Amino acid sequence: MANALLQHYVKLTEFLGQALGPDYEVALHDLTDKNRSIIAIANNHVSGREVGAPLTNVALQILMDKSYETQDYRLHYRGVSAAGKTLRSSTWFIKQNGKLIGMLCINFDDSRYHAVSENILQLCHPDHFVADLIQSGEPHAAGSAAHAVLSPTTESFHNSIDAVAGDAVGRELVRLGVTADRLTPDERMQIIASLETGGIFLLKGAVKDVADALHCSQASVYRYLSQIRKEDN
Repeated sequence: MANALLQHYVKLTEFLGQALGPDYEVALHDLTDKNRSIIAIANNHVSGREVGAPLTNVALQILMDKSYETQDYRLHYRGVSAAGKTLRSSTWFIKQNGKLIGMLCINFDDSRYHAVSENILQLCHPDHFVADLIQSGEPHAAGSAAHAVLSPTTESFHNSIDAVAGDAVGRELVRLGVTADRLTPDERMQIIASLETGGIFLLKGAVKDVADALHCSQASVYRYLSQIRKEDN
């Protein structure tokens, strides 16, 4: 059973979903269970998630950096749906007596409007001009800069813990330019340290999923974590 305060937000989630329309997903997270944090969601076709989906990488990062202690919300950061669509995301921090107990998130899919704007541009410009304009990303330049200032991390939406962990490991492998089977001990340490900072290990069972993605044993991950946490202390 969700916190009594969060119960009030369940109906609000439904209301906002209907009031804002099908391009806006509204998701309510209960932080009591980070592995199955979504307790209500409207227009879930936007991200492809269901009730019972885990916290996202951005939500975990917020828990680690404690930015909610000095902010009431986070606006207009970049998200990516399971289908690869770029979303504009915002999160309201739900607090009770100063403690963060939940998050109310709104994810806006503007792909329909991009299609309309491209069609309008094609009415008055040559096709190659429109193609060059869209590929260059010029219409989104100002927005992209704003997103970078507010939240440089892209939010990824998943329905399972192994997908959250696998996605986080995948981003680190791309950043280092290596594959999991060619990692050195130092590179593996770097990746696990980054995952620890990002809050991945707040999810129960994440150690196993990270170990699988890194092609190493769970004991190795625990050993790296122990060293990292000892150095931090």
